[in-house]
Amino acid sequence: MSIAQDARARPAGPLDRLDVRAVLVLLICCACWGVNQAAIKIANAGISPTLQGGLRSVCAGVLVLAWAQVRAVPLFERDGTLWPGLLAGLMFSVEFMVLYIGLDLTTASRGVVLLYLSPFVVAVGAHYLIPGDRLTLAKVVGLTAALAGLAVAVGESFAVPGRPTLTGDLLCLLAAVLWGATTVLIRTTALKSAAPEKTLLYQLFVSGLVLPPMSVVMGEPGIGELTPAVLAAFAYTAVIVAFITYIAWFWLVRNYPPTRVAAFTFLSPVFGVIAGNLMLGEAFTPSLAAALLLIACGIYLVNRPAR
Repeated sequence: MSIAQDARARPAGPLDRLDVRAVLVLLICCACWGVNQAAIKIANAGISPTLQGGLRSVCAGVLVLAWAQVRAVPLFERDGTLWPGLLAGLMFSVEFMVLYIGLDLTTASRGVVLLYLSPFVVAVGAHYLIPGDRLTLAKVVGLTAALAGLAVAVGESFAVPGRPTLTGDLLCLLAAVLWGATTVLIRTTALKSAAPEKTLLYQLFVSGLVLPPMSVVMGEPGIGELTPAVLAAFAYTAVIVAFITYIAWFWLVRNYPPTRVAAFTFLSPVFGVIAGNLMLGEAFTPSLAAALLLIACGIYLVNRPAR
């Protein structure tokens, strides 16, 4: 039975716990998201960063549209989501533009650690904008730990002569802020009632329209040597990450307690650092290890279910 079929077969409403299937799907998603940063860096060798982000969105958008048509998901009715959807798409576009450029200027390991600070942006935004989702003592402690991890990770850039990764680090941090802000936007506008596929399509199609022309304006060289490694890495980011894992994530959120599901995302930076070390030969420094530990603990405390 497929994930989609299984979702339709379940009773209405989320389950009260994670079963073995949910845990396995979560682990696969986190591993895929962790490897994504290394794949982006590999693809950057043959496709300019901003152009790559746009092409990824176009490819994934076509796949999501086909998926929605097969499942008869309503996409074009008037439901008040047009303007917030376009805004979410623009924020998504800028997020991936700065992320792809940032990963070209820093290591994949550092990029994934900084990118997964986005849940804390969501926590702060939700405290002020989403009723019933207030900051607790555990969340404040988690935010403090994560910010300490951020200081350790970025502080290493200042210690290196010439600060070679500082610009990339700051761009990845900006991507994390935009990711979190987009999540809060979705949860506080008409998009919260839209089908997940429709919300995702707003983001993919707007970025698919915006990023390629932006690449030309920025003077990027465009498409260079398309080696098998570059093509495989690009296909991974478009098909595995932007299409399959996002659909799996929506299935999880619809059928299981969202808070318990979100608690697993702290594994993504762990997989990301491992991928950067194994796939790209990036150094796993003690300060990066300390930053990873602090941020992972912070994400757990922010997302852990209330007793």
